[in-house]
Amino acid sequence: MENPLLIYNTHSRCKEVFKPLHEGHVGMYVCGPTVYGDGHLGHARSAITFDIVYRYLQHLGYKVRYVRNITDVGHLEHDADEGEDKISKKARLEQKEPMEVAQYYTNRYRDAMRALNCLPPSIEPQASGHIIDQIAYVKRIFDAGYAYESEGSVYFDVMKYSKDHNYGCLSGRNVDELLETTRALDGQQEKHNACDFALWKKAQPEHIMRWPSPWSDGFPGWHLECSTMSEKYLGDTFDIHGGGLDLLFPHHECEIAQSVAAQGHEAVHYWMHNNMITIDGKKMGKSYNNFITLNEFFTGSHEKLTKAYAPMTIRFFILQAHYRSTLDFSNDALQAAEKGLERLAEAQARLERIKPGAETTVNAKNLRQRCEEAMCDDFNTPIVISHLFDAAHDINIILDGKASITKEDLEELKRTFHEFTSDVLGLNISAQGGSTDNEAYKKAIDLLLSIRQQAKANKDWATSDKIRNELAALGFSVKDTKDGFEWSL
Repeated sequence: MENPLLIYNTHSRCKEVFKPLHEGHVGMYVCGPTVYGDGHLGHARSAITFDIVYRYLQHLGYKVRYVRNITDVGHLEHDADEGEDKISKKARLEQKEPMEVAQYYTNRYRDAMRALNCLPPSIEPQASGHIIDQIAYVKRIFDAGYAYESEGSVYFDVMKYSKDHNYGCLSGRNVDELLETTRALDGQQEKHNACDFALWKKAQPEHIMRWPSPWSDGFPGWHLECSTMSEKYLGDTFDIHGGGLDLLFPHHECEIAQSVAAQGHEAVHYWMHNNMITIDGKKMGKSYNNFITLNEFFTGSHEKLTKAYAPMTIRFFILQAHYRSTLDFSNDALQAAEKGLERLAEAQARLERIKPGAETTVNAKNLRQRCEEAMCDDFNTPIVISHLFDAAHDINIILDGKASITKEDLEELKRTFHEFTSDVLGLNISAQGGSTDNEAYKKAIDLLLSIRQQAKANKDWATSDKIRNELAALGFSVKDTKDGFEWSL
């Protein structure tokens, strides 16, 4: 490979040359949503980040098994609800079965991912479908000596584990620090140490979601499902584990401890984390009650939004920042993203109208190489977008007659532009210079502008001007060219 793929590995805290564990095959596990409410922009960023990783690995020729879990059962959310599981709470309030609530929001999440043009994962396991596997995983940790039962619940013995292994190897935290900073939460009196975490929780009488186990009727701890399902579908060692930066500790740290305890070695080759979305300088999330749901973005129904934003605008907004940098929400930034996306759509439409010349006088030949270099540098999508904007400039000056391109170079430019906008970045932009991909709609506008052209040919200026002016009032931009016309919305 001419440009070796570099990935920033959170574990080593540096970029590493990507070397898959199995030649030509990649196993990737990404932490998916907890389905007790609609997804927000932070969920979209994580999904889009690892959709890009998935797409580009396939672009490079790897066969990728992409596993993304659905958390639909009982890990405790310690907040004003006194530790009540949020799916159970929503089921109780809405007088529905917990799985009815979980399925509803799972469907909503999948609909949002389709709208954002995120490819579906190879496997999307649900925690509720792997209870037996999780119980078996706890037994293995017991057999290794790193778990204990207390009043029907089972906890991971962090202090004992830390004597034999390095608990905190991912986050850089140490056990003494954890003992000093761990909050007093429900069930702490059952633990040997405050930093121990639940592998299995005994369900209280009012807890709806519960399953029988050797220790009690209860439910698995939150961290357990990812260790269990990643091993089931990817084996005891796999390539990439991803998720939001907020999962680095404690979730991913606990996953490492569980896998080492159960398997005797770490499971993950590369750890990747996308950074957060901020709003007014503060992390956007449900715990801060400052989030905007994806549906609110799509409909413009939130008070902080000045208008509705199309899913592709949201995707483009997210891709304009590197996945490891913070990204601050604002209406101005989203509107700038909308205009940038429109610029790429117009360039793609204009590209189809170029007629080849005798020589190439633009820097279009190495577009593919520049885009691949950027993507191979830790999936640097902002740089790829800047290269595509440079190509859009070249397209415009060629079509305006100020530069030329040979037939061979034109065909390569078309292929590269399409591959990186559509296949790699996943931007579903129109081939007709507008943000819509409705074919009948585009043909109707073309027909109207053809009538305008005929009116101009007949010197019927009143009809010609009326069509142009009324289209402009509706938000259309019409440009007359030597070959006919161009339009965009």
